[in-house]
Amino acid sequence: MPSTIAIANQKGGVGKTTTAINLGAALALSGQKVLLLDLDPQSNSTRGYGHGAEPDRPSIYDALLGNARLDEIILPTEVEGLSLAPSEPDLIGFEVELIGADRREFRLKDLLTGCEGFDYILVDCPPSLSLLTVNALVAADGVLVPVQCEYLALEGVTLLIETLRRIKTSLNPRLRVQGVLLTMYDERTNLSRQVAEDIRAFFLESAYQTLIPRNVRLGEAPSFGRPIFLYDPRSKGAEAYMSLAGEFLRREQASPPEAVDEKTGTG
Repeated sequence: MPSTIAIANQKGGVGKTTTAINLGAALALSGQKVLLLDLDPQSNSTRGYGHGAEPDRPSIYDALLGNARLDEIILPTEVEGLSLAPSEPDLIGFEVELIGADRREFRLKDLLTGCEGFDYILVDCPPSLSLLTVNALVAADGVLVPVQCEYLALEGVTLLIETLRRIKTSLNPRLRVQGVLLTMYDERTNLSRQVAEDIRAFFLESAYQTLIPRNVRLGEAPSFGRPIFLYDPRSKGAEAYMSLAGEFLRREQASPPEAVDEKTGTG
């Protein structure tokens, strides 16, 4: 069975989708079989791999509602070893349509049960603590939390950590924090350096050593429907995400934390 990692933060603009797109590509380039599952109605991961809006194409929305099998919606990408389960804007109706439905928090977990052929499933979550995000956390083995290097960064993660603790207690006892990733780091500013120090002091070993820099090329790549490795493989952004993939794999090969701590979400 593949390891399922939710990439989640209820705050928007922290580099969540950028991380989903480029970590997925970096893992595939490292020899892993990866499924990138776009669980965000904004569909940015889907667009970031060059797949435009196609209302008639089956998507994760159809699969979650039981109208399509997972293998029927999966699309190829330009990166060998990386596949995409696309999203469409109609996914925004998921929560409304499942009001009162049994096991509505387990739809994604049930969909992924028995999924074969992949080493990792990366789930790009919406920027909210909605039913879609809860589904991702219930299905996940671990959570990767991107945190922007800005003022009040720690406060922005507090609600997510509390949600992780509750889901681990009531719905998914195996849930762990795979890592906390600092994004949009600007080495020229004291603020970025101070935030990085604060995050690492708070999350300790759960904070990645890899820092994702502010990089224009990272921002440009999705508009061309390509991950950074196909758009500008020599950029600092590409170097950072390849470094992150190595650190990610080392963590996955090590023993995971046994619990989600009430304060930090770590084991």
